[in-house]
Amino acid sequence: MPTLLLALAIVSNGLYAGFMLTFRTGVMPALARLTDEQFLAAMRRINEVVPRPLFLLTFVSIVVFPALALVFPAAGRTGLQRGLIVAGLLCAILNHLVTVAGNVPLNNALAASGAPGDRTPDREARAAFEPRWNRFHLVRTLLTVAAFALLVAAALW
Repeated sequence: MPTLLLALAIVSNGLYAGFMLTFRTGVMPALARLTDEQFLAAMRRINEVVPRPLFLLTFVSIVVFPALALVFPAAGRTGLQRGLIVAGLLCAILNHLVTVAGNVPLNNALAASGAPGDRTPDREARAAFEPRWNRFHLVRTLLTVAAFALLVAAALW
């Protein structure tokens, strides 16, 4: 059971890290080339589509599986391995905090800026969103890649 939980922690964190990294290295650079109106429309649609059940399951699992791997320790697991799992779990938790405190409020503000009756120019809405969102996303991408690497290291040592 502990080995399975660590494996699930690695897989879920790997999937999430891949999603974050792909967004950072492919999606956002592509969207950056769009006009303000196109960029805002695309980000609003992405923010509507991404938080669906499969994504949310992955989002939750990057914390749940490492925590369970600690609750059900493997016989012979070293202090170093436990420390690496704890460090990976902390990175995943910090990722969630950045997402909830940084990216989600920006997503909500972006959605509100496109509401009927809103007169915010597209240039202003984008300027208020894109650079800050990208900074938060860089932080959470680094955190989730670190979480994945730490959990893999825990399995190898």
